[in-house]
Amino acid sequence: MKKKTILVTGGAGFIGTNFIRHALAVRKNWHIVNIDALTYAGNPANFDDLAPDHAERYRFIRGDIGNASLLERIFSEENLEGIFHFAAESHVDRSILGPERFLETNVIGTFRLLEESLKFWENTGKPEGFRFLHISTDEVYGSLGTEGYFTEITPYDPSSPYSASKAASDHFVKAYFRTYGLPTIITNCSNNYGPYQFPEKLIPLMILNILEEKPLPVYGDGTNIRDWLYVIDHCDALIEVFEEGKPGDNYNIGGGAERQNIEIVHLLCDLMDARLGRSGGGSSQRLIRFVTDRPGHDWRYAIDATKIRKELGWSPNHGFEEALETTIDWYMNNMDWVNTVRSGEYKKWIEINYEGREI
Repeated sequence: MKKKTILVTGGAGFIGTNFIRHALAVRKNWHIVNIDALTYAGNPANFDDLAPDHAERYRFIRGDIGNASLLERIFSEENLEGIFHFAAESHVDRSILGPERFLETNVIGTFRLLEESLKFWENTGKPEGFRFLHISTDEVYGSLGTEGYFTEITPYDPSSPYSASKAASDHFVKAYFRTYGLPTIITNCSNNYGPYQFPEKLIPLMILNILEEKPLPVYGDGTNIRDWLYVIDHCDALIEVFEEGKPGDNYNIGGGAERQNIEIVHLLCDLMDARLGRSGGGSSQRLIRFVTDRPGHDWRYAIDATKIRKELGWSPNHGFEEALETTIDWYMNNMDWVNTVRSGEYKKWIEINYEGREI
């Protein structure tokens, strides 16, 4: 089986970690080079327990994709056959408080990576199988009303500095295909959940607060709707797009599991109460607190995944509640991991965003 070397950016984050671990398991000829700047959500220890045959096909490099000289060195050392570009600042609240970092990483960083990829692709004779896969978000499309779905031709209408920076990076990726012929593909996914997610995100935050009987902060009235995608289903979709997708195209990846935020919180309370033996007046639902809504909070996201299903044959393999239970069990069984990522910065972040915001 011919060796295939893949560069993954931001691979020590939530989706990147799951992707690398999954790809090493299902693609035995893949050798993965992971570059990650190890900002607040990056954790290289996510790979400490790799099986020996996986570990020998994995290389980690600490570095910033905005560092052009580092990228040039990596491209000169490795005979790359593809790039999975996950590296991004991704939390909406952080983008509201500090948007400049999102411009630097999501736009300038993507530009640097495109430039180096283009030079490499041209200098190696424009190999037919080379792909630059850019992982983006459904948030670039803005917000939906009670009806309708995001498709691949939905106009961009970002609401936050985060989604605006991702929209800009998407446009650069598309431009490098149209202008230079670089074989790029863009995917736009819905909300992911699963193991290794940083505890400031909705599902892990609620799981951990329920465990510790802390308040469960819910923005606004909790009726905002998201389409939830289990991270392993997302990883399978990305491999399918990389291997079978058409350069220049974009593919929407959704889990087909729309839920209101408050529904998610209620379900987590019920599932965890069953594990923790809580009921009646001791139910975890007593911990729910509604807090002031975030500025520009999109009301509903929903993905139409018809294109990837019809053209590439992908659809989610995991039901929402089944995968949510798996996620709960992972966090409950990996509290050592949780405790290592709950740094002082994380605690400070929770205080800044939720302290004094009850209504």
